[in-house]
Amino acid sequence: MLVRLCKIAMLLGLAVFAFLVTLNNIVDYGSNFAFVQHVLSMDTTFEGNALMGRAITTEWMWHAGYWLIIAGEGLTALLLAGGAVAMFAARHAPAPDFAAAKSWAVLGATTGFMVWFVGFMAIGAEWFLMWQSEIWNGQQPAFRFYISLLAVIIFVTQPEPETR
Repeated sequence: MLVRLCKIAMLLGLAVFAFLVTLNNIVDYGSNFAFVQHVLSMDTTFEGNALMGRAITTEWMWHAGYWLIIAGEGLTALLLAGGAVAMFAARHAPAPDFAAAKSWAVLGATTGFMVWFVGFMAIGAEWFLMWQSEIWNGQQPAFRFYISLLAVIIFVTQPEPETR
């Protein structure tokens, strides 16, 4: 039972984190909007790089990209919280039923991975060359976020022995 409760608590921790990131991005929209604007416009990448044709300089597209990020973060929070609730409801259930309750948590971790690894590392850092910017480089925070998600979901998906 203790291991099951620890898994639930860790999921709740991730859900709180994703919720706070979402909330902060909505309440203080301008701060991180500037980040998205500069990354997509590639205006702080190395001068004269050959990939500037990828830059997006249309304001509505910056907002659309930012809202897509916020939606992904919010969905991550909801799915992780849903997973924690489902697992809590199944905490006394047989191992196969408890394992089945992990589905929402796996979806939540996958959604978060898509936001912070695919969105920030693959698209932001590599497609829009965010890694070249000394000011608008979000690789380290994104790395911390998706590694935390991966570590917790690996733990959560480990099978538990049958409990009585």
